[in-house]
Parts: sequence; structure tokens; C-alpha cells
Amino acid sequence: MKRFTSLLLAIDQTTSTSTKTELIAQYLQEESLEKNKLWTIALFTGKKPQRTVNTTLLRKWCAAEANIPLWLFEHTYHIIGDLAETISLILPEYNITSTSKSMSEWIEEMMALKNADEEEKQIFIINAWKSMDRPSIWVFNKLVTGGFRVGVAKNILIKALSMFTGQDPTKIAYHLTGNWTPLKTTWSELFNFQDITSDHSKPFPFYLAHALPNENIPDIDPQIWVAEWKWDGIRGQLIKRKGEVYLWSRGEELITDKFPEFQRLTSMHDDFVLDGEIVAWKMEKPMDFQKLQTRIGRKNPGKKIMSDIPVKFIAYDLLEVNGVDIRLKSFEERRLLLEKIYESCIGEVLKLSPLIHFESIETLKEVRNESKNYQAEGLMLKRKTGIYHSGRKTGDMWKWKVDPFTIDAVLIYAQRGHGRRANLFSDFTFALWDGDRLLPFAKAYSGLSDNEMKEITTFVRNNTIETFGPVSSVNPKLVFELAFEGISNSTRHKSGIAVRFPRISRWRKDKNPEDADTLKHIKELLSDSE
Repeated sequence: MKRFTSLLLAIDQTTSTSTKTELIAQYLQEESLEKNKLWTIALFTGKKPQRTVNTTLLRKWCAAEANIPLWLFEHTYHIIGDLAETISLILPEYNITSTSKSMSEWIEEMMALKNADEEEKQIFIINAWKSMDRPSIWVFNKLVTGGFRVGVAKNILIKALSMFTGQDPTKIAYHLTGNWTPLKTTWSELFNFQDITSDHSKPFPFYLAHALPNENIPDIDPQIWVAEWKWDGIRGQLIKRKGEVYLWSRGEELITDKFPEFQRLTSMHDDFVLDGEIVAWKMEKPMDFQKLQTRIGRKNPGKKIMSDIPVKFIAYDLLEVNGVDIRLKSFEERRLLLEKIYESCIGEVLKLSPLIHFESIETLKEVRNESKNYQAEGLMLKRKTGIYHSGRKTGDMWKWKVDPFTIDAVLIYAQRGHGRRANLFSDFTFALWDGDRLLPFAKAYSGLSDNEMKEITTFVRNNTIETFGPVSSVNPKLVFELAFEGISNSTRHKSGIAVRFPRISRWRKDKNPEDADTLKHIKELLSDSE
């Protein structure tokens, strides 16, 4: 555990990507236990161990160990904002007499507590705390609570693994995808560079686009580029190999069971890997994203919901055909092969994303302005000669989204943040006027600078009406412009509407609360978008 803790502390003390890469490569070189290396890779790629002890018990046990009342622990936690750190700081100094187990041993013993009673869990947790120094306790608590986050982008880990193994980063990225776990996967199985076909379900790393900068717009030559709609759904890879169909989300979650419609493709002659979008589609047009969300939450949807909210897979690209990886072919070549696959498709579950050819950037801007009429978020621009990259790369693909909806709203609740923002109010609830009352309609936490949050924190402390744990209701004096991607009706919200991806676009210091928008106005925006 100490070696892994030292790695995390060293990573936390630098912002240099090259230094982080070297630290991870050095750790992999020096770590002798294969399981520790596998769990490190898993944790750095978001594969967390299953949580077996709830946080209520952790807080109670820590308060008892520190001999303080639970209310004092809770108050301290709200100030610090990070449960793992709070526990590590509040626990008393222990006289460490035993040698701490390795990180992988702690994780696997912790996961074995799934069916244990409360007393067994308490004994395990307290004995763990007593065997570690404070930094290791902090890391252990992160693993127990499932709140493990570290400032390592996936491309840094891939570079470090490339340095360690001597393999090409593209190959590393591919081997990290899929449904592997350190509990069942060995190092040689995960990085079997000789046999890359042993796992037929394995997806490719997604190619992700940056937003098109304004200065690059004039360079979009219709002789070099084509466009497609940026559909508003779930990005995914649809895989058919060896008579089986698998569906992966962009977050590398296997979601095959949630969309059984695609099993019809098992009888197709060709094998393939498609990149595309899962979209709720009915009456020859896409449905609102909110409809699709009702499907996302169902692991095994029934006939009624499949009938009410049918889906299609809109194919953007072809990555593999009959076992041959074609990602390094040009987009034009891949598109021709994709069209041949589509011609032979069975049923109505697949749809080919139409290409938008244009004569000039001015005509393409006009097309882009029509996006909302197609339930699209804007356009995707693809270089005809471009290959299919791994990860987020510039040059061969851009996303060109339409401008978001905006509305002016009043701040009515503020909540403390977590981690480095634990002493700042950074999570906010906003309201619109409904007659002479303010009605909450959205929460947002992104879009402000640290200095702005410090200023708002001072305001909250001086204008708090009531407190509810870490949340404060405040005098309705501040107005902010919120941006969001879409609006829909909602029976779950008191306002009757739900907005998608709300964020703060600017602080309207030039406006008074009475100048904020009304619920009637946002419902008019909803009507215009339907």
C-alpha cells in the first residue's frame, strides 16, 4: 500500500504530464506484484472496486475511535468536503505494529466483505486503519468509499504503459478497453499482443473530436471535408463477431442487455464493428433525449417500453469488417465499406448517418442553423482522407455544435464543494419567476472561476437564510446567465421542465433579481424547439 500511496502523493505534487508519465512507468517497473499493477491500471481507468461498507458506518466508527460526538465529525466533514481525508485527519495517532498488506490484498479482502455482518466489517476497517500511516489511511478510505479519483488522464497512463512494455500506444489503448477486471484477468491476458482476437466483445478506443475553433472555420474546404449531423443520443460501438452482438457506450460500459433490438443483427452474414449513436427513433424521426434516458435506466426493458421508445443505431463509421481492422484506411474508403454493410442490413434497427455535402462554408452555416429541427446538436466535420484515431485528436474531425439555449436565473441555494473547493460554495440551485415567486428549475456547478467562487462564498456567508447541512438558502440577489443544450417537459420537477447539461455562462452583475427570466419564457423556448 505504501508504494501505491507514494505514487499518488508524487502525482498530486506535479502538473507536468511528462513527470506523471515517468512516475507511473517507474512504479510499474519497480512494483513486483502483478495484481498491484493491474489494480493500479484499473483504478486509473475508472474501474473501481465494489463498495461493501457504507459511508454512514465509516463516519460512526471514526467518531467512536476519535472519541468525539458524531455531530462534530459531520460538521468537520462539511468543512473539509472530502470524507476520506476527514477520516484520515480525525483518527487518533496509532502505534503501528503490523506491516500493512499490499494494495491489491486490501482491495480483495475489502470486496470479500460483501455478505459480512456489521461487526465483521467494523473489525476489518479499524484493524486496517491501525496498520497504516495517515497518507495510506486516506488512500484506503478512497478505495473503501469508491471515491477514488486521481489527476491522471488516460493518455498519460497509455504513454507510461508504452514506456514500460515497449509497445505502440495505439495497441495499449485497445488492450485497455473492454470488460476486464483484475479479479479475473492476468497481466498476460490483458496485454496479449500476439492474440488480439481472443475477446470477441472487445471494442476499439473511441475517436473523440474537439470543438471547431472559430479561427479554423474558413479552412473547411468542401473539396476536403464532409459533414454529418451530430445526433443527440448515446455514442456507442455496435460489434458483431462470431455470431454474437455486443453494444458498448463511450464510457466503456457494456449495455447490450438494455437494447435487445440489436440482437436481430446476429443473422447478418458479415462481421463488423460500427461507431455510431443510439437514438430513440419513432415515426421516421428522432425522439427527445429525455425519452432515451428512460431506456438507459432499464437493464432488461419490457415489450411496452420497447414499443413506446424504439431505438436505432445511426452508423457513423466502420472500424472493422470480417475481422480486419480498417481504422487506418481513409474515411472515404471506410464510408464505402460501411454503405455496403448497410445495404445488407436486416430489419430497421440500423440507420446510415447521411453525409452532408456543401458548396461553401456559408451554405454549411445555414445547414448548421437547422440542427434543432433534426433533434441534432450541430454538425460533425470529417476530413475525407482522415484515419480513425484513438482518443481525442485534432486535425481529421471536428464537432461544430449550435449555440446553446441561455436564460437569466436567480441564485437561491448554494452548497459547498469537495476536494480543493471544500471551503468554497461551488454547487448552486437557480430559480425563475413564476408570478411573484421564485421557482427552482436547475442546478449547476461549472462555469465560474475560483475568484468568482470566492466572491460568491463571501456573499453566501453574509446572506444565508437557513442551513441544511452543507447547503445554504440565500437571499435572492444574484443573477446568472445559464446555458443548456435542451429543454423538455418533466413530471419529476416542480417547475414542470428539465434542462440538459446546465452550466453557468456568466455572472450578470448588471442585472437585478427582478430582471431575471420567467418560467413562462423558458416554456416558450420549449415550444419553439419542439
